[in-house]
Amino acid sequence: MGFFLETFFGGLMAGMLYSLIALGFVLIFKASGVFNFAQGAMVLFAALAMARFAEWVPQWLGTDSKLLANGVAFVLAMACMVAVAWLIERLCLSKLVNQEPIALLMATLGITYFLDGFGQTLFGSDIYKIDVGLPKDPMFLFEQTFPGGVLISQEDLAAAVIAAALVAVLALFFQKTATGRALRAVADDHQAAQSIGIPLSRIWVIVWSVAGFAALVAGIIWGSKLGVQFSLSQVALKALPVVILGGLTSVPGAIIGGLIIGVGEKLSEVYLGPMMGGGIEIWFAYVMALLFLLFRPQGLFGEKIIDRV
Repeated sequence: MGFFLETFFGGLMAGMLYSLIALGFVLIFKASGVFNFAQGAMVLFAALAMARFAEWVPQWLGTDSKLLANGVAFVLAMACMVAVAWLIERLCLSKLVNQEPIALLMATLGITYFLDGFGQTLFGSDIYKIDVGLPKDPMFLFEQTFPGGVLISQEDLAAAVIAAALVAVLALFFQKTATGRALRAVADDHQAAQSIGIPLSRIWVIVWSVAGFAALVAGIIWGSKLGVQFSLSQVALKALPVVILGGLTSVPGAIIGGLIIGVGEKLSEVYLGPMMGGGIEIWFAYVMALLFLLFRPQGLFGEKIIDRV
């Protein structure tokens, strides 16, 4: 039972990180009606910015304070993500208002490759480390209940708590604030939202900036765990099955979908992997997504689209 709980908790903690990235997909889809394939590239770009600014800031300020360096680096990296959001809206999205969804989809693919290349040109292509002080040592829980206790990674636990808090804040922002309501109005109908005075360009900059903030936090956490490298954008794409499972238009769905994928892939790898030769963790999420596309394409919490003729 102790080993099962270790695996289960590990899946929950990984699932919260998936949910954080998936939330960026959901926010942009709700605001623009397009599936943002660039979210993974945004995670990589944000992580590169954070890692490199954390190296450069102590030299610029002449300080040895890691806390100050990380704080300034975070602000500068976030400023980069806001600048990216503004440029995407100004140079790309504003030219495609009311166009077919496939046009916006192809635009995000172009943004993906641009951010992948430009990020490495600007910040370098080596493997970088992000150190924000997350605890690295494991700890044992329930030692009185199970022999040997339950081994939990403190780093994973801290990352999961941070991701959960941010997901909760973003969900409240989207549901309870005036800006969040404006985002939902834009998602329902661009032209109708414009007709009642909602500035489409400002809304798109805000939602891409929020998605950039989520990407930055996710990039810092994954970069702290795995190092900042090109494969980080591939890890971020694990959130694609999460939004398909939870529903493209549902913020709670992104959370529940991430937890299901995280727990499912860990348990499958541990308990089915030895019988099937391993590697289940790599493809489990995508098989789940395929099954949902076949039998429930709107996901668990997504809105079912009914076309009337």
